[in-house]
Amino acid sequence: MNQPPNQAGDARADRPARPRPSQTPAQARGHAQASGPNRPAGQPPDRRPATIGSLAELLDRARALVAATPPGRPAVIGVSGEPGAGKSTLAEHLETRLGAELGAVRVPLDGFHLSDAVLAALGRGDRKGAMDTFDGWGYAALLARLRAGAGHTVYAPGFERSLEQPLAGAIAVAPGTRLVITEGNYLLAPDPPWPEARRLIDEVWHVELDPASRRRRLVERHIRFGKTPAEAAAWVDRVDGANAAQVAAWRLSADWLVGIGQLDLPRGRD
Repeated sequence: MNQPPNQAGDARADRPARPRPSQTPAQARGHAQASGPNRPAGQPPDRRPATIGSLAELLDRARALVAATPPGRPAVIGVSGEPGAGKSTLAEHLETRLGAELGAVRVPLDGFHLSDAVLAALGRGDRKGAMDTFDGWGYAALLARLRAGAGHTVYAPGFERSLEQPLAGAIAVAPGTRLVITEGNYLLAPDPPWPEARRLIDEVWHVELDPASRRRRLVERHIRFGKTPAEAAAWVDRVDGANAAQVAAWRLSADWLVGIGQLDLPRGRD
């Protein structure tokens, strides 16, 4: 399988320093980043990431990251979390709030779901959403293109929940875009190809929600898109639950933890 262009190793050199609570964007540039960029994906840091529980602080951090990013490429924020935690809800809200101001565009990992036909051929259709049901190398290659600051529009795939299928060329990332928000379960996974993608993301914000609320959201989502209540509950327990356990194990590799229950956001796709 072809790997993405070898830009991951160079990505760390132009990654802006992580803004700290008391820092301005200018001050942030003068400090070495203490977490994600210089640490292999999936490896916990030597300290627990700080928790952000304020939407205003999240927006300020996004603005600071954009201001500290070298000219010629967008800042890239990754939103990770267990299934149903609120990744899409947060990413959509950030895109809405910062779209006009920073030209923010949301590019989800879900666009790299393998199609149902491919999953059936591989014998993986009964666990769609697991780590090996995504084109991780393709995702890393797209991040490399976006981070390179192409002088032309880059078309990224989206995902249509009513069809439960990826859609090619559904998201236009125009030249001059200053912020890319990408979200998905496996941004912090330690096994290839996911570290290649992680090195192309400036910061990963890991979303957390209490287990009961998260499970309820997942069951409701599966029912909304065609499963019976019994089928939905069984899928959540057998498939989503296994995926969630993996994702939770990597949470301390994030740059920041986000208590989404404290943000009072309107419900989105999650």
